[in-house]
Parts: sequence; structure tokens; C-alpha cells
Amino acid sequence: MISTLLAAPWSVASYRRKFLANREDNLFMGSFDSFAAAEAAAPASKAVGYDNAEAAKALYSHQIYFWDYPALFWIKRSIEDGMRSFFDLGGHVGIKYYAFRRVANYPAELRWRVCDVPGVVQAGGALAIEREATAQLSFCTDFREASGHDVLYASGTLQYLPTRIGEILAALPVKPRRIVLNTTAAHPDRTMHTLNSVGFAVCPYRIQRHDELMGELASAGYKRVDGWRNEGKPIKVPFVEGGDKAYYAGGCFDRR
Repeated sequence: MISTLLAAPWSVASYRRKFLANREDNLFMGSFDSFAAAEAAAPASKAVGYDNAEAAKALYSHQIYFWDYPALFWIKRSIEDGMRSFFDLGGHVGIKYYAFRRVANYPAELRWRVCDVPGVVQAGGALAIEREATAQLSFCTDFREASGHDVLYASGTLQYLPTRIGEILAALPVKPRRIVLNTTAAHPDRTMHTLNSVGFAVCPYRIQRHDELMGELASAGYKRVDGWRNEGKPIKVPFVEGGDKAYYAGGCFDRR
């Protein structure tokens, strides 16, 4: 661990106990050299990552939060622009598909494919059958299936993936026409790796330098047509130098 402590040791120990006991909050702890190093440092007392039974049962709300609206705007605009196939990277059981369809006026020919870990995908498929959504909503576990889709959508996802967006796009034979990112963990000065407690599990977590992220998208052949910060959605890595500068951001990017 290469964290710089900015408080008394007893405060660090107290926070660590809170982090390990957490069940409901979105907490962060530590700073590491790499995504793999963060994963290796995860406490043995908790599941690591989302590929577990608890993740599949997690009760994520299908409501639209205030930080969803910039991305929702571009999802609706994409539909108006004639785009019909959406690849939802890390979309859990289809939570944004269900949330957005209340206001986005999905055309009958729209197809929404969610990519997530196997246990979550299985739960999502069962829910889609229950909600009679299988004509539009489907699931997979391989991000390379994004090839050929009109829109790649990633909301709160990139920070949990060991593979960066540039590497993901490089693996696609046919890149999406548009990319919509939302609530992506960013930092003004540097890329840092930490641990994130989501209650039922602890996850390695990348907070990427904003300009580095933009550079990966530009190198992949995309131009930014819109960008935003998701103000009001907090992210802070305590006791780590610069951990109070992180923020969530999003943007819309079109293929040149």
C-alpha cells in the first residue's frame, strides 16, 4: 500500500473497521500501484467483485436518479437519431433499461444487450422473462459482443473493470457509432487504484486521470460531443493524498 496518511493512526484504524463492517454505504480505502495490486489486497472476510451470489440478489433500484439525466438525454437522442442497438456494459440485471423505458419511448425494434458477470446475467435473464422484456432485453458475459452495436453505454462501470476502455474498443472488430459514459470515476491529476466496499463485497477500483481517459477514447477514433460532471454523487478516498479530488463524470463520444 502506498497511501499517504493524513490523520492520526487511531482514525485510520477506526475507518478500517467501518469499511470492513460496511453493509450499505459506498466506501473507499487505500491506494495501490495497480488494479491487480488492489485486488490482491482485498480483505479475506468479504467476497471480491460482483461475480458472487450476493451481487445477483442485490436490490438495485430501477428508478432514475438525478445523476442519470445527462446519459438519459443522450440515450433518447440516440433513439431519435435512428440508433436501435444498445450495449449496456456492466448493466447488472438491466436496471437502466427498465428505468429509462418509462420516459424514453423505446421503439419496438430497439434491442438492449447487457454484459455482466455470469451470476448477475442469470438473474437478469430470469427477471426479463418475469417482466416480459425478452423481446428487447438480452444478456451476455463477453464485452466483445459490443461489436457492431450502435451505442456502447457504460454507467458506473469502467472503474470496476481490469480492462480499460481503450483495450475494450481495440478488441471490437466493428466499433460502436456512439459511446455514452456516465458516473465514471475520474481524477484531475492522476490515475489511482483503491478498494471499494459495496456492502456485500469489496471491489478493486480504478479512478482514472480524466485527460488519460479522454486520450484513450480519442486514440480509438472518437470525438467528444458532450461532457459533464455528476455533481452531488460523492466519491472520496480518505487518508490518501489527492483522494478528496476524485469525482464522477460522463460524456457522449461519436466515432469519427
